[in-house]
Amino acid sequence: VQLQACGGGLVQAGGSLRLSCAASGRTFSSYAIGWFRQAPGQEREFVAAIMWGGITTYYTESVKGRFTISRDNAKNTVSLQMNNLKPEDTAVYYCATRLYYRRNYSSQDDYGNWGQGTQVTVSS
Repeated sequence: VQLQACGGGLVQAGGSLRLSCAASGRTFSSYAIGWFRQAPGQEREFVAAIMWGGITTYYTESVKGRFTISRDNAKNTVSLQMNNLKPEDTAVYYCATRLYYRRNYSSQDDYGNWGQGTQVTVSS
């Protein structure tokens, strides 16, 4: 599976963006997908994840109520709708497939097939 993230851009605080993660490969629907982000000078951190069927989702506390992750297995895509964006959301956003279940859903060590990131910049 190869992933490609897109949809980033520059937005004012309070605005919205919708990121998409497009996947190639027929096995996409068998993977849980995660979104991570990395701000300048910071470690990459977990943002959200969605399980195979699209029902079970997970979010880091700072984005709960503002971000929504969803997937369309027929189109091999996972989306991240980001509302009420804040300057602290500024980062490069990456999507990845969960390959292992050794730790919990937020551990990037369990993820692979990292897509090329997309830059999100939120101005104050």
